Amino acid sequence: MMNRANSTESINPNKPSLWWNAWLARRLPPSKQITLAHKSIFILPTGFGLLWASLILLLFILGTNYQNNLIIGLSFLLASLFNTCIIYSYKNLAGLSLSSLPSPQAYAGETLVFPIKLSSKQAQFEVLVSYPNNQVNVVKVIKEEAQLSLLQFNNPSRGRIIPGRLKIESRYPLGLCRAWSHIDLDNQVIVFANPIESHSTLSALDTDDISLTLDKGLHVQGVDEFKGLRQHIPGESLRQVAWKQLAQGRGMLSKEFQQPQGQPLWLTLDNLSAVDIEERISKLTWSIDKLSERGQIFGLVIGHYKIPPSDGESHRLACQQTIALLPFRREIG
Repeated sequence: MMNRANSTESINPNKPSLWWNAWLARRLPPSKQITLAHKSIFILPTGFGLLWASLILLLFILGTNYQNNLIIGLSFLLASLFNTCIIYSYKNLAGLSLSSLPSPQAYAGETLVFPIKLSSKQAQFEVLVSYPNNQVNVVKVIKEEAQLSLLQFNNPSRGRIIPGRLKIESRYPLGLCRAWSHIDLDNQVIVFANPIESHSTLSALDTDDISLTLDKGLHVQGVDEFKGLRQHIPGESLRQVAWKQLAQGRGMLSKEFQQPQGQPLWLTLDNLSAVDIEERISKLTWSIDKLSERGQIFGLVIGHYKIPPSDGESHRLACQQTIALLPFRREIG
């Protein structure tokens, strides 16, 4: 299930916002890396800019009415300054390159972080970047050397999170004009369910006795799988010596092997007593992290879908992502 960044639009869509989003999607399609140019930069006067323009008009009317060249000249000077601000507001965003980086893993309820890399061939000042309804980051100076801006994003739920369009804004140099852009860096993150501690989820498919399953899937010393290298202990068999590493000058090391103890553990939602699906998913999330921390081999069964027993960080992430993407508010069987 996809959670949109702008919850208001998804709940109460209206025609102007839908039209605006569709127009932006055609004009500024999603991309991992975007460089701002005339096609993607919009400029309008700020409230202060409108007052400035009103003052110019008032001075011009007074000057022509009273035939005062000094007042007319002042109005032209202010108009020239306003026009210069429009040009510099555009230049302060033109050529700015932005790209998205992978987000760190997060659990439901935590503040997400979306790393954005910014760079520009010319110096740019006071650039504001933010996602809708979230904290605004102010980048004081952007130069050719890339710099990182970590954008926080509040999210209460699990699932695939798409933050929406990134807003880049500048009111440099005098605040008379506001130059901005809305770009889609095509970034998303899978947020894991909020873990709830529960030892009852550590049950095997072939037994209901929890005490008999806690040691299943643990690695013990054996000969099946290569585990790594360790310091050689005098008196050990020379067959265990890592001769290649010894020839490289890394010292006397021994190869270490391991094998799983007994049958692997199986994790499943069906063995949980909680009525609420989300609570069961949260308990399963905790179990996956706990077993991975202990280095145990385990598999995952969700209805008719099964992830074969394994271990390691890639297996943990695969299991966490699978249950994080389960549909909301319905039975899973």
